Amino acid sequence: MVKHNNGRLPNTQDNGPYAHVVGWGMAVPDRILTNQDLEAIVETNDEWIQTRTGIRERRIAGEHESTATLGLKAAQRALEVANILPLELDLIVVATSTPEHIFPSTASLIQDRLGATKAGAFDLSAACAGFVYALNMAAQSIRSGSIQTALVIGAETMSRVLDWQDRGTCILFGDGAGALVLKASDETGGVRSSVLRSDGSGWDLLTIPSVGSRDSNVPEANPDELKMYKMTMNGREVFKFATRVIGESITQALEMAGLQVDDLTLIVPHQANNRIIQAAARSLNVEPAMFMNNIDRYGNTSAASIPIALCEALEGGRIHEGDHIALCGFGGGLAWASIVVTWTGAETGEPRTLGKQRRQLTYLGANWRRRIVRWGRRLDNVANRIHPERGKLSRLRHKFDQQKLD
Repeated sequence: MVKHNNGRLPNTQDNGPYAHVVGWGMAVPDRILTNQDLEAIVETNDEWIQTRTGIRERRIAGEHESTATLGLKAAQRALEVANILPLELDLIVVATSTPEHIFPSTASLIQDRLGATKAGAFDLSAACAGFVYALNMAAQSIRSGSIQTALVIGAETMSRVLDWQDRGTCILFGDGAGALVLKASDETGGVRSSVLRSDGSGWDLLTIPSVGSRDSNVPEANPDELKMYKMTMNGREVFKFATRVIGESITQALEMAGLQVDDLTLIVPHQANNRIIQAAARSLNVEPAMFMNNIDRYGNTSAASIPIALCEALEGGRIHEGDHIALCGFGGGLAWASIVVTWTGAETGEPRTLGKQRRQLTYLGANWRRRIVRWGRRLDNVANRIHPERGKLSRLRHKFDQQKLD
């Protein structure tokens, strides 16, 4: 077994299958919250925010928008670019810190609404590094040969976990979603290497307490003190952590891919703070223009920031076939990760044209299927209460059918 001289095992392969990005999409809410709007909420001003963060505005989810609805829109756009139907998906991974429910997973909700009936689906929690973690997991599943096609989504509604009286956090975050479709190909390239790291000693530097917290069931606890489901952050320490790990992580991922910083066309970092991005550029000894930066318009969208930035880079013509790009996420955990991708425009099968009407029919069918299945369960429960023996027979018949399958 070959090792690098630093003792780490290489996670590149000499032969396929390789995981290529074949589709991408993003979705952000229509509502814009500007720095001037924030002046009416907390003691702050536009100059102070822009100087310290680079943010001018951010998007805020509306009453009928959620992590799942934003993720669904991004996924549908990514599938359209990839020119595949939901039935072709083998896996859906959603990276999020603001799920619809603790369970079931937001990925399951999106799987259902897409009509991706052959796909496994689950959420992954690694805060702002989550999308890179999820992308690596999907890519490694493709490389192992266990799946062919994966949908990776980063989706967040950070506005719903903010303390809007805390100017240290409420000025930073926004809502949105981005998605990539990965597909297996024997053509070399695609996801080349990845580095995943964590340091749990910094768990309390960026956190949102939830139901599993040791204080969550204490009757005498003061809700104002607990601030359940609200974010707290030690900004100074997070800044120091981020500026230290970005350059280090990207350099390690490049080494594992057999590349150097000079080989990169673009770096797409987590959009946390403009000063962090500038510090990362200095640590890698590259121009800030090497980094994709759209934090001024969206703020920090946590796990959604990298796919949103990547989509805008692609739509803006900043990535071309043969380019090497690096993605780097970092945040609560503390967790950080980098991935190197060679953009190939891989041929993954015979090109097909799927009409817009057919795609819409697929989503319409998924909607009706969901309603029919849910109503069927309700009717079955009513029938079982009216005729208990029918319920027993149904269970026995199901057990018999399973034995025949075995």
